[in-house]
Amino acid sequence: MQQGNRLSWSDLQSLARRKPAASSTDRAAGEAAADGGNGRRLAKALSVPHLTAIGVGSTIGAGIYVLVGTVAREHAGPALTVSFLIAGIAAALSALCYAELSCRFPSAGSAYHYSYICIGESVAWLIGWALILEYTIGGSTVARGISPNLALFLGGQDKLPFFLAQVHIKGLDTAVDPCAAILVLIVTALLCLGIKESSLVEGIITIANVAVMLFII
Repeated sequence: MQQGNRLSWSDLQSLARRKPAASSTDRAAGEAAADGGNGRRLAKALSVPHLTAIGVGSTIGAGIYVLVGTVAREHAGPALTVSFLIAGIAAALSALCYAELSCRFPSAGSAYHYSYICIGESVAWLIGWALILEYTIGGSTVARGISPNLALFLGGQDKLPFFLAQVHIKGLDTAVDPCAAILVLIVTALLCLGIKESSLVEGIITIANVAVMLFII
C-alpha cells in the first residue's frame, strides 16, 4: 500500500480534535479582523420573548391535542400524568445543562457546537447529522398530523379540495399527502423571509396554543 493511501495517526487525532472555546471578546475581535477591520457583525434580531416563544413552541406540537388523549384513554390512564411529570423534570435538567453550556461558550451552534468544543469533531459531525434527521422527521410528522385534523375540521376527507386530497399509489401501499407537503413548503418560505418574520408567526401560534391549553385545563 502506498504511503499516501495509509491512514496516519495524525488523521485519527484530527477526528478527536476540539474547537477552542473562545470568549465573546476574542470572537468579536476575530470577526472584525476577518471582515477587514470594519467591525461589521450580524445584527441581533431576536429578543428574550422571541426566544421564549420559540422554546415553548418547540415543545407544543400538533400531537398534544390528539395523542395525549388517545394514550390516556386506551393505554396509560392516570399514569400518563406521572410520565409527564418525569418528562418535565428531565426537560428541566436538560434546559439547565444547555443554559450552563451557553454561558460558558457564548456562541451559536446548539448541541453541535457544544459537542465540538467538549468532545471532538467526529462526535459533533454525528450530532449535526442527527439534528438534521431529527428536524426532518419531526417537521414531516407534524405536517402529516395536521392534515387529518384539517380534514376533520372541514367535515371529512371527502370535503377536502381535490388538490389537498390524499393520493394512493398502487403497488407501494402508501399515500401521498399534498396537504402536508404544502404546509412544509409554507413553513420553508416563511423561514426564507427572515428570522424576525418567522419568529413573529411562531409567537402568535405559541400564544394561541397556550391559550387553548389553559382553556382546556
